[in-house]
Amino acid sequence: MRQVNVLKNLCPAKPGLRREMKSRHLMMISIGGTIGTGLFLGSGQTLNQAGPAGAILAYLVGGFIMYMVLLCLAELAVAMPVSGSFQSYASQFISPGAGFTTGWLYWINWAVCIAADFTAAGIIMHHWFPQVDTWIWCGIFAIALALLNMISVKAYGETEFWFASIKVAAIVTFIIAGAGLLFGFTGHEGAIGLSNFETGSGIFPNGFSAVFLTMIAVVYSFQGAELVGIAAGECKEPGKNVPRVIRGITLRIVIFYILAMMVLAGTIPWREAGVLESPFAQVFGRIGIPIAQEMMSFVVLTSALSAGNSALYACSRLLWSMSQEGMAPRFFGKLNGNGVPFNGVLATLVLACLSLLTSEYAAGTVYLWLMSSTGLTGCLIWVIIAWCQINFRRKFLQTGGSLKQLAFRTPFYPAVPMLAIGLNLVVIVSLYFDESQRIVLYTGIPLLAVIYAYYELFLKNKAVKSPAVPVKQEY
Repeated sequence: MRQVNVLKNLCPAKPGLRREMKSRHLMMISIGGTIGTGLFLGSGQTLNQAGPAGAILAYLVGGFIMYMVLLCLAELAVAMPVSGSFQSYASQFISPGAGFTTGWLYWINWAVCIAADFTAAGIIMHHWFPQVDTWIWCGIFAIALALLNMISVKAYGETEFWFASIKVAAIVTFIIAGAGLLFGFTGHEGAIGLSNFETGSGIFPNGFSAVFLTMIAVVYSFQGAELVGIAAGECKEPGKNVPRVIRGITLRIVIFYILAMMVLAGTIPWREAGVLESPFAQVFGRIGIPIAQEMMSFVVLTSALSAGNSALYACSRLLWSMSQEGMAPRFFGKLNGNGVPFNGVLATLVLACLSLLTSEYAAGTVYLWLMSSTGLTGCLIWVIIAWCQINFRRKFLQTGGSLKQLAFRTPFYPAVPMLAIGLNLVVIVSLYFDESQRIVLYTGIPLLAVIYAYYELFLKNKAVKSPAVPVKQEY
């Protein structure tokens, strides 16, 4: 029987990595990469700035944007489950320069995040064990996560599964306990009800523009879900597992976030929320749990290690993928006996050693700046994912493919990817209207231009060119 098959040529497979991850690993990697300090700390700043109703609205919009991006990524990842994910897709369906820029920008972004994660974990451990300096804890965590990532992809997956499980358990416990506080079943203050939603200044106490300005922090808290695309390259039966996981993580993440924000908005006066103390710890404290602060410190510790673990995994796979295309030094393409790109792990840790410097600055200021800069990069990556899906679908059909061949199809094409692009660009523009965060645009956009210019000037003729896409292939 003659059949048209263009998928194998649209994005050639890169042999070497092992498909050892199960769907439960994929699910928790994506959830673990998403749920982190953006929720446990950043939600307080959002509540303070946007007010209770505004914060809930902002998280609803953020979840909607994430869902549209994941719908685009699902079509790409099911059709072409490669570890380079959106970096490989950008090279193939936009331009090699776009792929180079996407890969290095994402690598720098996650590597810097590892620095912040190690510092956060080190500060918590120093609080518990003041006789041991923060930088020593940073080094211990760096070595531990490096060893875990070098053992095998399965070891990484199992570790991340349990890290993420702790975070999920903390959120579920928080939602149940917080709901009890709202209705008077827990705590010693009686039922709070909807009293904290009465701001005295309308539904948006700081104006609707305040909701607009919080979107970069909100979208930042949803970022990391796209890790499912990178992990798909090492997942068993990606055609079956990836769509199921994406639908599952979207539902779970949005429900967790919205319910958590409703509890936060109902239990904490919006003027008292911030980033220097976890709003989750504030709620547990009001319930009357004596060790609330220590409980949340443990959750934030595991959250930081989980995020660092995921970042280390993503960074090493991106460097490996780019080395296959001549966009990164060849030694990043070497695998150890367990099929792990160990040089990528080590190189990422070198940059992450910047964690030893971040503790010298004001914690709140550094965190907000990092949140905005990471949010900017994440929005740009999300734009790239949606753009790739538009070009992939068009190219797939032009080269003889049919929609029936796609195991997963992004619905309402091209409205979904175009809306995803538009909303992410709106979020990026919002940075300009916040004077305290405007510097992120002034540094982030030039960095983007420099990376792209470097490729065009020095690597354009050296990169491994992707093969031409044939109209059809028969087998």
